[in-house]
Amino acid sequence: MSNSSGAPIIKSRRSVRFRTYRRVSRTEKGLVPVSSFRQKYLTNIWNVPNVLTMIRLALIPVFVVLHAMSMEKLALLTFCVASFTDWLDGHIARKYNLITDFGKLMDPLADILMVCTALIMQGLNGTFPVIAIIIVVIKELVMIYGSSYMLAHDVVVYANIWGKLAQCSFILALVLSFWHKDFAAMAFPIDRVCLWIAVVIAVIALVDYTRAALLKLKEIKAAK
Repeated sequence: MSNSSGAPIIKSRRSVRFRTYRRVSRTEKGLVPVSSFRQKYLTNIWNVPNVLTMIRLALIPVFVVLHAMSMEKLALLTFCVASFTDWLDGHIARKYNLITDFGKLMDPLADILMVCTALIMQGLNGTFPVIAIIIVVIKELVMIYGSSYMLAHDVVVYANIWGKLAQCSFILALVLSFWHKDFAAMAFPIDRVCLWIAVVIAVIALVDYTRAALLKLKEIKAAK
């Protein structure tokens, strides 16, 4: 081609380089897609054990309000009802084979939240020593992180005998703590004795749970 003067028109071509980027999935980033989470944990949740777990979660703010209003006997009743649902939902789930991923995730979480909330409330009014509560809260945070990590790898480490003993000990200590003034007047605060026993058992449970979790992860890696 040439222009009106006859001089040729030279078109310069610039080479354009395109960089291709591979889209990294949320799974590769270590994140669980929301759709996968819903499909795994929020489907087929409507059965009796899961409803009982939801009731236990709903009772936590009820307990806090009653306790804050110094309605101790009603707060104690609420805590006892919540503790009973903990036993009942597990019993029904195992007996009638109603174990779900939602239950595996939320049942232990509801237990942790209920017990830690009750401990904190009893610590705020001076019934329980703060150091014991701090130890328990740290232990439970480690358990929550560990359980979440294991569930992400489709591994469930069920509560051992130490964990069950610790849970029962905490419930006993909390129930007795509502009569702390009476025990203190007798110079034998049995509620605090039970609390420290529960703390020791809980730490043992954490060590045993960690050992079992590491063994399962090692078995999975060896099988791949």
